[in-house]
Amino acid sequence: MKNINITKKITQGMYVLTTKNGGCIVDAVSQVSAGDNPLIAVSIMKKNYTNELLKSNNKFAISILGKDVNPEIIKTFGFNSSRDINKFEKTETTKIEEIDVINNSLGYMICEIIDSIDNETHTVFIGKIIEADVFKEKEPMSYGYYQEHKEELLKVNTEKGKTAWICTVCGYIYYGDEIPDDFKCPVCGVPKELFKIK
Repeated sequence: MKNINITKKITQGMYVLTTKNGGCIVDAVSQVSAGDNPLIAVSIMKKNYTNELLKSNNKFAISILGKDVNPEIIKTFGFNSSRDINKFEKTETTKIEEIDVINNSLGYMICEIIDSIDNETHTVFIGKIIEADVFKEKEPMSYGYYQEHKEELLKVNTEKGKTAWICTVCGYIYYGDEIPDDFKCPVCGVPKELFKIK
């Protein structure tokens, strides 16, 4: 038996990765070396538009989210594609090294991409920190905290009179009496079994 829910116990955080023209929520971020210019690795799904943007840019920013983050930031960067909307339009940011960083965060790291590794579903981008700062000393949001408090953080408003199916992973809403058997969430790719009716 393989219970992949065990991955929710890994002590990783919640971040907004940004690059020129877009960004997304990420949780798979690791420091992989020390020194004056530490290396940071971040994994991005290949079907995510931000992956495409990173392959045509040479820098990215990681903004660290705190437990007190405005949930709209998670909704904006987690449940939408930069292909469809300007995620920066209603989010307060500051440009550093020509990259938008999230003002309502604990701080940021600007990384210059030095390598990338592809696997079947994701690309791991490795970046060297070239600029970084702390905005405030508060507790970071862990992935575990996000999972435990997801319903209150991501309160979803559905259209009255319609049957709504909510993705339990990312919050995407599918409207319809039934979900097709071969349906996969267009945002995070999970199957219909991970949707619940509301």
